[in-house]
Amino acid sequence: MKTAQDPRHQHRINIMQQLFAYSFRPQDEKSITAIIPHLPTIDGRITTCAPEWPIDKIAKIDLAILRLAIYEILESKETPIKVVIDEAIELAKSFGNPNSPKFINGVLGTIIQSL
Repeated sequence: MKTAQDPRHQHRINIMQQLFAYSFRPQDEKSITAIIPHLPTIDGRITTCAPEWPIDKIAKIDLAILRLAIYEILESKETPIKVVIDEAIELAKSFGNPNSPKFINGVLGTIIQSL
């Protein structure tokens, strides 16, 4: 059973925070160097799956959560998709606004359907 102290959950929080900071000031951070080259592709997927929400209009925290989840689904592939989606929704509940979990779930669901 997952707990708030689960090291994998804590690792995701750290990466999400680094991606959040990167959206304001791009910098080289060891933990996100594998994700950065994929951002144009990831952002393209987000734009395709949420056309009514341009990238610059999405809340930065939601964007960081989506980028991490989409990277894990499309590139990393180490974690089962259901786990990635569950983690993304939990992060959205903890760090996003009240509408974030639904938005994250909708975008990720659309991406999964397109695979």
